[in-house]
Amino acid sequence: MVDVLLGLQWGDEGKGKIVDYFAGKYDVIARFQGGPNAGHTLYVNGQKVVLHTIPSGVFHTNTLNLIGNGVVLDPVTFKKECEKVAALGIDLGKNLFIAEKTHIIVPTHRALDKASELSKGQEKIGSTLKGIGPAYMDKTGRNGLRVGDVMNADFKNSYEKLKAKHLQLLANYNFSEDIAEWEAEFWDAIDFLRTMNVVRGEYWLNEHLKAGKEVLAEGAQGSMLDVDFGTYPFVTSSNTISAGVCTGLGLAPKWIREVIGVTKAYCTRVGGGPFPTELEDETGEQLRKAGHEFGATTGRPRRCGWIDLVALDYTCMLSGVTQLVMTKSDVLDEFSEVQACTAYEIDGQQTKEMPFNICGVPIKPILESFPGWSEPTAKSNSYGTLPKEMKNFLSFVESYLGVPVQYVSNGPGRDQILEK
Repeated sequence: MVDVLLGLQWGDEGKGKIVDYFAGKYDVIARFQGGPNAGHTLYVNGQKVVLHTIPSGVFHTNTLNLIGNGVVLDPVTFKKECEKVAALGIDLGKNLFIAEKTHIIVPTHRALDKASELSKGQEKIGSTLKGIGPAYMDKTGRNGLRVGDVMNADFKNSYEKLKAKHLQLLANYNFSEDIAEWEAEFWDAIDFLRTMNVVRGEYWLNEHLKAGKEVLAEGAQGSMLDVDFGTYPFVTSSNTISAGVCTGLGLAPKWIREVIGVTKAYCTRVGGGPFPTELEDETGEQLRKAGHEFGATTGRPRRCGWIDLVALDYTCMLSGVTQLVMTKSDVLDEFSEVQACTAYEIDGQQTKEMPFNICGVPIKPILESFPGWSEPTAKSNSYGTLPKEMKNFLSFVESYLGVPVQYVSNGPGRDQILEK
């Protein structure tokens, strides 16, 4: 069977650590969408490791890892990432596989991403400029190149055709970028990619399922960045909700069992876009410092605010979440009072539903206050020993969402996860 693990906010929920925690229970970990804009942070033997494309189960020697067809892969970033993982003693030849239908990011995708973002001026969406959006555009435009194409003798010709198309588009932006250095890295990385385990992903995965193997589907970014249901147009280019699992891996819905949603005990967002509970004051800065809220991929400071239960209820509904993991609960230890958004006020009316155009309406968050904890959550070694104030806060969240908070992460360590 397949369990799904995904972020319920705007990304950066701490999914990497949670996948790493669960990975030992599964035979296969499979990434189903996103690209190198993901930044899943793990701590291996006390060393910080940030994974961008490789599934977060890679450090478990008995677990196989699949990069699914719903992912877009940058060969250059991927090669560098593989080298870092291999330096930690991991044999990727044994536990990492790539679906042949996975689309690849080429150098001119990165140039197009940069040109497009610059052209927006003050209306920038906060792209990571890694070529992900243009790669997905070529996928839907039926122009894309896939990992399987790399194995063909005429791949160079296919690449040049796509590059010529991109250069025409770049000319329309009146934008020039010297990609010669990018291309040198790209072709070196293509040679490396050809040495990897490239498989017919949909058959490979379904064969494992039919053999009774346990699979964890790993999402990237967050549900509020979903291209269909997120805060459009400030979204990513893929489906980040559980529906993306089936198309991103080539498996039927019947295989899905649990949907595990990850949320912080508060909210963060990187880049532009609406953020109803954002705190642009000393409290927001205190959250940022206490939570070390800087992007794992970009290094950009994250915007911070109280937990948004309206948005969380929305994303739980969209993905059919069956259990929750709350991360960074220890960050709230510093506060004598914590708050949660329980409704939006729009044009004088209260609602618990996400508006059609969240970017186009002024939203006032309706906040409920809770007393802070009488002792640090980081000191707890079991769910039952969490401070009573924290447990009251968790009970309120569960009641509002109708979904149990099954796990609480109370620190950065691999072992700092408490099961209910």
